[in-house]
Amino acid sequence: MSSRRKFSPEFKAEAVELVISSGRPIVQVANEIGISDGSLGNWMRE
Repeated sequence: MSSRRKFSPEFKAEAVELVISSGRPIVQVANEIGISDGSLGNWMRE
């Protein structure tokens, strides 16, 4: 059984801002910060 990682609202906001400010693809930014691109994509939609 896997345990889900919890991310603070601040971490999520910083990750989303990194995608927006850098203009890089979600997949690339997600790989750099060690999270799944699906999670980052969800955060971008929120």
